[in-house]
Amino acid sequence: METTIQFPKTLQEAIAYFSDSDRCFEYAVKLRWPNGKITCPRCGSDKHSFISTRRLWWCKGCKQQFTMKVNTIFEDSPLGMDKWMTALWLLVNCKNGISSCEVARDLGVTQKTAWFMLHRLRLAMQTGSFSKLGGEVEVDETFIGGKARNMHPQKKSLRVTGRGGKDKVPVMGILERGGEVRTAIVPSRKKKVLQNEIKKHVKAGSALYSDALRSYDGLDSEFAHKVIDHAVAYVDGKVHTNGLENFWSLLKRSLKGTYVSVEPFHLFRYLDEQSFRFNNRKEMNDSERFEEVMSQVLNRRVTFNQLTGKEISTTQLN
Repeated sequence: METTIQFPKTLQEAIAYFSDSDRCFEYAVKLRWPNGKITCPRCGSDKHSFISTRRLWWCKGCKQQFTMKVNTIFEDSPLGMDKWMTALWLLVNCKNGISSCEVARDLGVTQKTAWFMLHRLRLAMQTGSFSKLGGEVEVDETFIGGKARNMHPQKKSLRVTGRGGKDKVPVMGILERGGEVRTAIVPSRKKKVLQNEIKKHVKAGSALYSDALRSYDGLDSEFAHKVIDHAVAYVDGKVHTNGLENFWSLLKRSLKGTYVSVEPFHLFRYLDEQSFRFNNRKEMNDSERFEEVMSQVLNRRVTFNQLTGKEISTTQLN
């Protein structure tokens, strides 16, 4: 195999590159084992023999065969890596996301297969961090759910039982200006819930900007907290939450325009997807975003039963 690989930079280059099964395999192996030392994902042994006709290795340590898909989000998938690579490129670089119906048409697979692929890829887009945000930080919350006026009367009578945010999912966002955004599905907008999230993710002493929701009252003791009352104005110098409002608009544009219908059970996955693209929109180009997610496919796996609620995942998600 080649020792150096010229990574594709555009979608056109990526499709042409991944259409060659040999180069696609070499690319995947290079990203799976960047140091060039191939080790068994089961026992860690680097003693093995390569079976080129089947593109797999036979480990001399545990006496088992393994492929580059083992212990990754691709494990047990019968699809070729060319389809996986193309789907991943589209997902990480399409600003408003890409639907499973469109991926199914583009790759020549069923919609069910494409839906499963995209959720597995979203798992690799999760970027958990233990470091706290600091500097100037915006906090805001929104509700995710269908609009009553767009529902059929029968659906409306079943799903809408109140006004405002009732029957919708509350989501909280925390944005470090010049840094990353973090999101979390919260049970409510109560003071204890929102302030616990803030203290969990924001350094004490940071400049904190929020709207006039009373749940944010009392944060002055730990943060330089400033409030903008949206009933009066949306900007007062540096005091605003427009950065998060921008993120919410991008998120809802993808949910309503691309995905159309998202179950609350899966909402956190779409939050991870949009957060990844938002956080890496300036620092990385298309190729770098693709490589970043490919470097995170290890030790992450979700089964179809877990996605459909038939099996509870033991993986910590969000």
